Amino acid sequence: MTPVELLPQTKTFLEQPVIRAFINGTWSDTASGTLDVTDPATGNTLATVSAANASDVDKAVEAAHAAFPHWSSLSPGQRAVLLQRLADAIEANQEVLAQLETLDVGKPIDNARGFDIPFGAECVRYFADLSTQASYDVPLAIKNIEARVHRVPYGVCGFIFPWNFPFTICCWGIGPALAAGNTVVIKASEVTPLSTLYLGHLAEQVGIPAGVINIYTGTGPESGQPLAEHPLVRRMSFTGSSAVGKLIGRICGERVIPCKLELGGKGAALVLEDADVSAAAEGLAGAITLNTGQVCCTATRWYLHENIFDTFVDKVRGILEATSIGSGICEGVQMGPLVSKVQKTRVEEYYHKGIAEGATPVVELKRPEVQGGANGFFLSPHLLTGDESNICCREEIFGPTAFLVKYKDEADAIERINRVRYGLANSIWSLDLARASKAAESVVAGNSWINAHNVFAYGLPYGGINLSGVGGGVNSPETFNDYLRNQTIARPL
Repeated sequence: MTPVELLPQTKTFLEQPVIRAFINGTWSDTASGTLDVTDPATGNTLATVSAANASDVDKAVEAAHAAFPHWSSLSPGQRAVLLQRLADAIEANQEVLAQLETLDVGKPIDNARGFDIPFGAECVRYFADLSTQASYDVPLAIKNIEARVHRVPYGVCGFIFPWNFPFTICCWGIGPALAAGNTVVIKASEVTPLSTLYLGHLAEQVGIPAGVINIYTGTGPESGQPLAEHPLVRRMSFTGSSAVGKLIGRICGERVIPCKLELGGKGAALVLEDADVSAAAEGLAGAITLNTGQVCCTATRWYLHENIFDTFVDKVRGILEATSIGSGICEGVQMGPLVSKVQKTRVEEYYHKGIAEGATPVVELKRPEVQGGANGFFLSPHLLTGDESNICCREEIFGPTAFLVKYKDEADAIERINRVRYGLANSIWSLDLARASKAAESVVAGNSWINAHNVFAYGLPYGGINLSGVGGGVNSPETFNDYLRNQTIARPL
């Protein structure tokens, strides 16, 4: 397969001796030295970035705090003009951003071009438009009182973003916050910070005022926790593991500030006896190969009716074994590497633990033959089956894998699906839409999808419950409202 030719802008960005932090409208060195960013397709160093610590976080938050009065005083329309220009710049630089995302995360270039970058631009446009239509003063009909609810931005909003969809999730977070009039401080993942840092160049180009958007990277203890603890941060958002989410939630609880947590999942797919087996097999194979299975809301527990189990397994095995695996920067690749050696080792260890606990491989884990000769963190998609007490059926793995469970009774299967501690996304597969809709209401999760998995659109709320999150979701008017606080104003008559 032929590698994509990198654009000059991509090369120039990557070839900097150090890619610095973007704080208060300038590119700044940081106090903790540097971090190497690894290309997961090769294991080689891709770029070097500045690493932030608490002193750098303080500078970024102070800059955002100083920028807030001006940014919040602009009319929604004035802010929307600048945000629309930012979306224009994202679209104009789509190929640069897609190349950075692909090299950094390892995902196929077609995915970065077709979803990650354009969906991020669409997010900025959606919330910019929404902000111009929102009501910021809502009259209240109260006897003998002239009253209204006045809605205002919080101030500095802190964001800690994950490594799996760095650009898209960054836009999901900062789009509504900026449109509502807040300023933002972004801790990009130290594993995949490149596209997020490049966003600083675009903010600079379109004239976003200095301090409104601040971007740095660094380790969680050195630069993530200090952001959540900073006294000038008025609202926090964290996307990542449930374990770290609990820590961020405790910090924000002690500070008594709002905190949005978008956390892990162990999604289930319930395939009913009357499902289109071919469509379900194709859809669920695509779910675990998308981003090499490094998707919090993907389906990793497949409950298959006993009458279709063998047919489904035969079909999905053929699809997975035919999946083209290689360096994401090569055209036509369907699945890239895991993001890091740490993540590759984690997935391998879970597979072997699962077998040690009695699971049977349906599709074996292998070191695949890789298109393009890359020698990075590659594993093949794989499936296990067995008892639901198995560790691979209970815990989030974050790789191209799923655990298959055979069932006989639909109600019993739903009860078993609902036993896990997570609650992000499940899917129901059936040709009887009324039956599917009833089942979708019965499974416990923030999102229930019918005859598809991983369904996203602006205006469609997305969020989790239980260990999968709290504090509101993303992508909808409710998200925008999260970044405005209510202030009651009343005058006795």
